[in-house]
Amino acid sequence: MIDDLTDDAYKMRKHSVLLDGHQTSVSLEDAFWSELLKIAKARGQSVNKLITEIDHARTTNLSSAIRVFVLRQSKGD
Repeated sequence: MIDDLTDDAYKMRKHSVLLDGHQTSVSLEDAFWSELLKIAKARGQSVNKLITEIDHARTTNLSSAIRVFVLRQSKGD
């Protein structure tokens, strides 16, 4: 059975972040943003620092890179 697709976890929101001293925004579903915050906290770093690391390693758009990073972390990669 498919989860309720009207759940807030599916809502896309823009989040302001600071990357290398430059303000930008990323659009992510609440579920991905929530998991990203948990990962940053577990690593003892700010979400801006974590996103900057993802930004430096990415080969695609930032929002997609964040989603793939979160999925890989949840799988233990």
